[in-house]
Amino acid sequence: MVKRNHIVIIGGTACGPKAAARARRCDPAAKITIIEQGEDLSTATCGLPYYVSGVIENEDNMVARQPDFFKITMDMEVLTETRATAIDPKAHTVEIIDLETKQCSTIEYDKLVLATGSKPAVPDWEGKDLDGIFTITDIPDANAIRAYLSNLGNKKEVVIVGAGLIGLEMAEAFVSLECNVTILEALDRVLPTLLDSDIAAQVEKHLQDRGVRVICGRPVTGFQGDENGRVRKVMTRDTEFETDLVLLALGVRPEVTLAKDAGLTIGSTGGISANRYLQTSDPDIYAGGDCVENVNLITRKPVLAPMGSTANKHGRIIGTNVTGGKDTFPGVLGTAIVKVFDYNVGRVGLNESQARGAGYDTVISIVPSSEHATYYPGARDIIVKLVAEKSTGKLLGGQVAGPGDTAKRIDVLATALTFGATVEDLADIDLAYAPPYNSALDPLHNAANVIRNKQSGFARTLTPAEVKNKLEKGDRFVLLDVRSPLEWTVQRIEAEQVRLIPLTELRRRLGELSRDEEIVIFCRTSVRAYQAQRILDGADFKNVTFMDGSLDAWPYDTTSPDK
Repeated sequence: MVKRNHIVIIGGTACGPKAAARARRCDPAAKITIIEQGEDLSTATCGLPYYVSGVIENEDNMVARQPDFFKITMDMEVLTETRATAIDPKAHTVEIIDLETKQCSTIEYDKLVLATGSKPAVPDWEGKDLDGIFTITDIPDANAIRAYLSNLGNKKEVVIVGAGLIGLEMAEAFVSLECNVTILEALDRVLPTLLDSDIAAQVEKHLQDRGVRVICGRPVTGFQGDENGRVRKVMTRDTEFETDLVLLALGVRPEVTLAKDAGLTIGSTGGISANRYLQTSDPDIYAGGDCVENVNLITRKPVLAPMGSTANKHGRIIGTNVTGGKDTFPGVLGTAIVKVFDYNVGRVGLNESQARGAGYDTVISIVPSSEHATYYPGARDIIVKLVAEKSTGKLLGGQVAGPGDTAKRIDVLATALTFGATVEDLADIDLAYAPPYNSALDPLHNAANVIRNKQSGFARTLTPAEVKNKLEKGDRFVLLDVRSPLEWTVQRIEAEQVRLIPLTELRRRLGELSRDEEIVIFCRTSVRAYQAQRILDGADFKNVTFMDGSLDAWPYDTTSPDK
């Protein structure tokens, strides 16, 4: 009798079940065992904030596949509520413990898959174990938060520590549950590892408009509780915040304990090191999902990519390879998108600070636009930021934010980056156009063309942050507003440097401007500002720029004199 290949998979959330299902399809005769310490397999952990809020009403909807599906339909042995405690690579065995009966046993494997995921980052702060302090990684966590909130009064103060993806999604969830929400972020902006400060400022403003208090640059130092052991205060270096509930949303760390104890190589990021076949340093042990490090497709350096999308790709490749295949995983671009109330925020590739840190000389564009033709009803705004290499025009990354459709722009950019596109390539991509879906030139086309104009020397810009800094320093320059008088009465930047000359009047009023002055031009979206810059260039003005994105990209205060 031919011996059946025994594939043992540790971890049953995303990568593990995907690997199991693919392995079964590739090898209908293989023996497959899944070990999962929780009650369920294939839980949709990315949907937990929406389960907390009640958008997803039923807990069962959070489980993509019940264990019986894998047992009966897929002919696998499923050991839920079972923890793997040790791996012996030489003996090809895994030690396990039944968490209910406490019975220990040993399983032999031919191929082993580590899909152990990640664990929440929790610093060793004083008071971190008080009641009312939560992390959220699984359905029991979500149920615990819901139950705790239900026992609080009408006025519920919630502090979220960390302004990453989960922190912002949970902010919306808590607001929907009539909580007063404060976000504390140690770094200088929201989504600090994903966005540049100019786009992050737009997101922060939107959060504040929805009633969320956002405080950046304020590291937490600990917590204080009441006489019943419930959290009551969040402490920082110089102040404290009253609270009824705390969510720690500080990101996750790879769960590599089993791998490390088994002598497998751990990479520089703290994740398990795996080759392009997703084999670890032991060729009979594979690893995927949050627990492994990946290669960044642009920098070619190791990175962590704790995303359900990446985990599922890993699972399919591993399932193929443990049954004799040779599929490879090329790497990641750090693609991410998050819903922040009715704001959609996406990013891909390198942001500007990451690109510069990687040694690139960068050129950027910031382009406000509409998601489709403005004359077709219902167009919503978005803002696009592109990052490219100055000398070659090679695309390095992009960020898109706003109430409009950002996902399709991020997906186009992810595709372009995967194939090494330049801004010229992006400008020429034949994207779908009809008024309900797009403008004749997509916002990505416009953003690419702005960079091309900068490369040719036609366009010269300052970012909104650079203009704000010049105003705060009291620099002598003209901040030239070329909008209409009506627009000026509705909204304007209040500063002594600001002067209004509408674009339609600019050519005949050139004598009001000095050719020796520094002039920075703005309008609403920068289209008129760029035209004005070219008019001044043609009139031999020597020091003229326009503000990237103009007022639509200006995240700072303006005045509305008529209100």
